[in-house]
Amino acid sequence: MLRITKIRAVKGELRVPSDKSISHRAVILSSLADGESLIRNWLVSEDTLATLETFKRLGVEVERNGDLLKIKGRNYHFQEPADILDARNSGTTARLTLGVLSTQPFFSVITGDESLRNRPMLRVVEPLRQMGAFIDGREKGNKLPISVRGGGLKGISFFNKKASAQVKSALLLAGLKAEGYTEVVEPVLSRDHTERMLKAFSAEVLEFEGEQGRVIKLKGGQKLYGTEVFCPADPSSSAFFVALALLLEGSELILKDVLINPTRDGFYRKLRQMGADIRYENLRDISGEPVADIHVRYSGRLKAVEVKPEEVPSMIDEIPVLAVLMATAEGTSKVRGAQELRVKESDRIRAVAENLRAMGVRVEEYEDGFDIEGVERLKGAFIKTYGDHRIAMAFSVAGFSAEGETIIDKPECVGISYPEFYEHVERVKIL
Repeated sequence: MLRITKIRAVKGELRVPSDKSISHRAVILSSLADGESLIRNWLVSEDTLATLETFKRLGVEVERNGDLLKIKGRNYHFQEPADILDARNSGTTARLTLGVLSTQPFFSVITGDESLRNRPMLRVVEPLRQMGAFIDGREKGNKLPISVRGGGLKGISFFNKKASAQVKSALLLAGLKAEGYTEVVEPVLSRDHTERMLKAFSAEVLEFEGEQGRVIKLKGGQKLYGTEVFCPADPSSSAFFVALALLLEGSELILKDVLINPTRDGFYRKLRQMGADIRYENLRDISGEPVADIHVRYSGRLKAVEVKPEEVPSMIDEIPVLAVLMATAEGTSKVRGAQELRVKESDRIRAVAENLRAMGVRVEEYEDGFDIEGVERLKGAFIKTYGDHRIAMAFSVAGFSAEGETIIDKPECVGISYPEFYEHVERVKIL
């Protein structure tokens, strides 16, 4: 357990760890490519290490020096793993790897920790079965462990109703080795890192507006070629420090090299609607992704805001910390269309509601979100993280701005995405 108390303010510059989504994909696409790839500023965390270890077990040669990776790709010719592959706590590792394994003619099994073994997999398993992969697992393939025997795939057209970037990515990775065209149609555009990175690895990806939404389409039989990838700072990790600056009077921070991809920066756009003083500075393009330094200043009490269903995909990971900011905003804030939060590392809707109530906030919980009535100040409380890194960090932010003592029950779970989180708070805090 970790006991925390209010800090006066945060000031200075910080470069938070690199983006988790891009770090996962950089390893996977480098492994699929022909030739050698260099990955710079790679995020070293429990989740990304799960991906790296998985592909090493598939025969990929990796040289690692801190956050620099040199990967010798296998051009989709992997070796049959001698043991079960372990995605640990990482849904990205499990779902994207299922797409890759579906292209391979051998037998493999992938599992995860207790939390991941209870997260739904049918959303990716069903379309991969439609493409021709033989997949089985608990609850008819909905739960890990899952076995795969792949190869001989045919392209399909899939309507991605949940706007899941993991499902889209798994199908595109499988589609590269499928006969004909594979296309994914999305009513709301999900994270597009896979499409951008496929292009960086020399794949041709078509993107256009269709009758039912955005269409992402590629032809099977394409070859990826090794390249150099720079991983920018993670906007989801940056969000915790932006929130701290907006909660603590007199705060000012510059967060360096942050990914501002429009499918990922919904949190920052929503904060501007709440009246936050947030600016993007030094805008540039790195490895096909837009990057900026984020300059944030304390700007007084924020105004209540509504998050609509179509806005959720661009801020899905930031909603817990956004909820903390809503808890001290003037008025009642609403979130709708976020039922996906119930099947993350924890039931994040329940965890947010329960912990905010413990801190003295009125919260009305719904199946797909919540209403939060803002208060003048939060009260310290005992926080149940449910082993979820984003709940732990969001409510640590709340604790650093609350009156009295806050206790975080499992602070070590921040290592899943941000091992240096508490160390970085120490670096910028002013007592």
